[in-house]
Amino acid sequence: MFSPLRHSGSILSKGQAVQLTFFVTRRCNARCPFCFYVDNTSNAENDNTDAAELSLDEIKKISASMDKLLWLAFSGGEPYLRRDLVEISRVFYEQNSPVFMLFPTNGLMPDLIRDKTEQILKYCKKSVVTVKLSLDGLHSDHDVLRNTPGNFDKTMCTYEQLGDLLAKYENFELGVNTVFCSENQDKMDEIIDFVQTMANVKTHTISMVRGNLADAHYKEVDHEKYHRAINRLESNLKNQTSNIYRFRGARLKAAQDILQRRLIHQTLLDRQRQIPCYAGKLNLVLTETGQVYPCEILSTSFGNVRDYDYDMKKVVHSEMAQPVLDSIDNNRCYCTHECYFITNILFNPRLYPTLVKEYVQIQSAHPARVSTPPLRL
Repeated sequence: MFSPLRHSGSILSKGQAVQLTFFVTRRCNARCPFCFYVDNTSNAENDNTDAAELSLDEIKKISASMDKLLWLAFSGGEPYLRRDLVEISRVFYEQNSPVFMLFPTNGLMPDLIRDKTEQILKYCKKSVVTVKLSLDGLHSDHDVLRNTPGNFDKTMCTYEQLGDLLAKYENFELGVNTVFCSENQDKMDEIIDFVQTMANVKTHTISMVRGNLADAHYKEVDHEKYHRAINRLESNLKNQTSNIYRFRGARLKAAQDILQRRLIHQTLLDRQRQIPCYAGKLNLVLTETGQVYPCEILSTSFGNVRDYDYDMKKVVHSEMAQPVLDSIDNNRCYCTHECYFITNILFNPRLYPTLVKEYVQIQSAHPARVSTPPLRL
């Protein structure tokens, strides 16, 4: 497997991006009112109006301009609506050797999702490939919250189909993500309990609703209810009642998750950043039209990669980028974006004592299995 240790130099030098979030399409076949990004079309599955999206040839050039990646997260929209998602995955696999590849999905297309996931797994054998199913409620609650009839049942079908791949591919990980918002915060206990019964799910994450929403009501959350939910996830991990990823280093990732959620809760309470942010340095966002941002939340772009010969490094070092980077360095913003807390924690030596403490507790609850050797990174 690709080794994450090759990125250890970035602990001291934040000179190159190790994490890329790529919004491969704006199209989506769900109607989630709390989503800050998508274009909800009436027939997204058959929509051919994707001329503005980066072509595969353009993506090859962009990928070639970047270094090796620790983390590659595909996003959207619904990533699996991108017809050439498998080919895009192969491009980054060949040219950037990502240690982790993340594919979030609403689960509305079980057969297609399983087929494309297996194609990716067959080719990207040295990357840990993770699919995260979105689950924001149970049964009709999920459908109503996402304004998408039948979503829950289709997601469960996708879960069953993807579960069959776990025994075939050691590099495959299956998880669930729940968006925490005002409409489901009172039902977190039952959601967590339900996910606990999903034997093939190796991790359950909770993401705080974020971004500029058309209806800000969804962001009117009770911070104490969030605190209760994350404490339950932590307790489940430490009491051996929760599954854990299979890849080597999973316990460190679980420890990072615990620390991350605590920092997010404190950020909500204090309404200010708790630790340095490496957005625009270790982390970059690429949209389907080629715009480059330091993160998903900031609305000021570094520029469009199409205007810089498809060279991401030229974009990051452009005159447009510097004022944005300066504003981040000067703590002019704060957010609760979980994906960015990954690098903000793992590449911050000051947090290592706390991280080690959590790791030891996770390790004692989930000792390495002797009969099934962990994947070697």
